[in-house]
Amino acid sequence: MKRLLLFFVLILLIIGGIAAWFTFGSGTTFDDKSKYFIVEEGKTDKAAVLATLEEKKIVTSTTLFSLIASKAGVWDKLKPGKYEVKKGQSLLNIARMLKNNKQADIKLIINKLRTKEDLAKLISRNFVHDSATVMNFLTSSDSLQSYHVDTNTVFTLIIPDTYTFHWNTPLRRIFNRLAEEHDAFWSKNNRTAKAGMLGFTPEQVYTLASIVEEETNANDEKGNIASVYMNRYNKGMALGADPTVKYALRDFGLKRILFGHLTVASPYNTYRNKGLPPGPICTPSLETLDAVLNAPKTDYLFFVASSEFNGHHHFSSNFAEHSQYAKQYQAALTARMAEKKADKEPE
Repeated sequence: MKRLLLFFVLILLIIGGIAAWFTFGSGTTFDDKSKYFIVEEGKTDKAAVLATLEEKKIVTSTTLFSLIASKAGVWDKLKPGKYEVKKGQSLLNIARMLKNNKQADIKLIINKLRTKEDLAKLISRNFVHDSATVMNFLTSSDSLQSYHVDTNTVFTLIIPDTYTFHWNTPLRRIFNRLAEEHDAFWSKNNRTAKAGMLGFTPEQVYTLASIVEEETNANDEKGNIASVYMNRYNKGMALGADPTVKYALRDFGLKRILFGHLTVASPYNTYRNKGLPPGPICTPSLETLDAVLNAPKTDYLFFVASSEFNGHHHFSSNFAEHSQYAKQYQAALTARMAEKKADKEPE
């Protein structure tokens, strides 16, 4: 009798140990550092979630997880969102994560964007919102009114950086955060005051910086390029910025701007229209924004890329000197393009 009782106790201990192992030990099946799964709106029921976990092969046993989650009261508390399960996480911890709505942090990494479509695609890739919804927001004056921007200047809200949200963060809240960071940026280092001393608003500085951003990657030249455009602006000259023509044509791969390109009818074509374009043509970096705000005072009115193709430019205060540098660059560019064409042709 004692042996039989001892046998049953041993069996219970083994079963309890196995249950404890599955409950408190590793409950994941994958080798990656972590895996994500989404609980969609209207699909927070047990069957839908278990099906997702099964499909993505996240947990060792959906049956045992179902029991643990039910005991933990997950199904009454679960909310839509994107969740991260880390390798080796226990079934109990996964259940607690869902019950407590501990969603995964989603990073919105904004570098250089050129169009509203670019921003819409970026947001739709990372969040619940589709591109059409984001575009409707970006092209609606009613949506943008509270931020004191319009459909042309909406990008001036965006300070390139990394922002953290949840997958189902409302679109309005995303833009509220962008607006907060915009305000914080301009409140630091006397930036708003510096813009005023240049005779510009922060939005105009942003727009000018977007042109400078597209002109060069050389940080040490950005201030001089900004000074060229400010000098032209102050003299009532057309800015004549090639990147604005590319933006007007929506052809950002153009290597050479031809006379025919300059005739494009667009408020963004700064060859045909004096002053700044209606809004930015990209999201400039912080370095470029500060380069504009701290641009040196020069008498430069012209610049052209170096014929050595080293990423730098020649700056001139008169057209005659500029014309010489421009001819050198055009000749070098023609020769380079001919070489590339020859290399592609079969022998």
